[in-house]
Amino acid sequence: MNTTTRRHFLRQLGLSAAALPFLPSLPSLAQDAPGSKMQRIIFLFTPNGTIPQEFWPDQAGPDFQLKRILAPLEPFKKRLMTLKGVHNKVRGDGDGHMRGISCLLTADELLPGNIQGGSDKPAGWARNISIDQEIRNFLQARPETATRFGSLEVGVAVPNRADPWTRESYAGPNQPLAPNSDPYSLFDKLYGSTKDRENLGSVLDEVRDDLRTIAANVDREEKDLLEKHATFVREMEKDLQSSGTQNLLLPPPALEAGVALDNDGIPKISTMQADLLVNAFANGMARVATLQYTNSVGQARMRWLDINEDHHGLSHEPDSNAGAQEKLVKINIWLCEQLAYLAKKLDSIPEPGGQGTMLDNTTIVWTNELGKGNSHSLDNIPFVLLGGGLGFKTGQAMQFDNVTHNRLWLSIAHAFGHHIPVFGQQKFCEGGPLMLS
Repeated sequence: MNTTTRRHFLRQLGLSAAALPFLPSLPSLAQDAPGSKMQRIIFLFTPNGTIPQEFWPDQAGPDFQLKRILAPLEPFKKRLMTLKGVHNKVRGDGDGHMRGISCLLTADELLPGNIQGGSDKPAGWARNISIDQEIRNFLQARPETATRFGSLEVGVAVPNRADPWTRESYAGPNQPLAPNSDPYSLFDKLYGSTKDRENLGSVLDEVRDDLRTIAANVDREEKDLLEKHATFVREMEKDLQSSGTQNLLLPPPALEAGVALDNDGIPKISTMQADLLVNAFANGMARVATLQYTNSVGQARMRWLDINEDHHGLSHEPDSNAGAQEKLVKINIWLCEQLAYLAKKLDSIPEPGGQGTMLDNTTIVWTNELGKGNSHSLDNIPFVLLGGGLGFKTGQAMQFDNVTHNRLWLSIAHAFGHHIPVFGQQKFCEGGPLMLS
């Protein structure tokens, strides 16, 4: 390779090395000021309502017993709370499923539109920012809590289409955010620059060896020119050493290759996405995330549970269909097991630079677009909060008297120090934040 080609080649390498700077994700730059508490939040969405009699504890207070659906959370009983009596009272255009998911985190009505659902009221996207993005923006505006991504929108088998049934997170009015349901793509987003640096490092090794070989066979003037190239290579290597994988507190997780991104791949995809999300949190890349399982009207066929009917279809069966009810319980138990896996993963990692585990500083909010599938009820949304990130009084089943979920989002925002007086529709914020501490 002649000098001109080599110079061009190195210039191309320089551009590649500059892409996707990794520095903002360094955990040491993502910690709070000394003495302050690390806080993170994950909004975990599952669809089609629950089976109330197998979900809600019979007794309020600290002496509650977990029913079948929540039984996988028994190891975390003292670190969770159930919130019965919290309703999504947002109405307006769109069917119950559309409003169930797109008004869930936004707490406001849908914009007018022409997307026709299961009612005579077509609708558009949400008219408000979602609470996850509200908190993200608050944290990103403060240097001590800003992170590389701010938030991560992660999916498991979310359909490859854009409509109000598939979007829960909104950057603002009419600005839906698509969850990433491909763990390999998510890996590239999180660690692609790291892999590029590894590849670049091996190329630079070859370049350095080539320069030594050429230097032994050219005159003094050309050796001086080669030395300039060698200096450039050494500087690039120094940059690699300061910005490579050694700056990660945890190495990137090893993903199983070739997992099918389809219905039957859901169990493996779920584990992969949870592993990536926890790893990104541990490495200071974000403090806010959504983890969305399928979508409103989600039609997954959970054949790994020996259930061949689709989830949404089963959710429409009457309560008198005991077989369908039992299958729905099995589906919801499996979904709760995914929450338990995520919590266990967080709890297995000591808090970077702090006390306790990551779960002690992270709150997972398990949500659903419906309280009950066959009635399309938006009352008694099955909210479960797990973890110690917000300082709430966990280890109890809470019973509220017909309160709005707007007030729950106010409680969460205030727990982050973001003391907004209203979130979503103002009339549903009367009474202020729920008392959860």
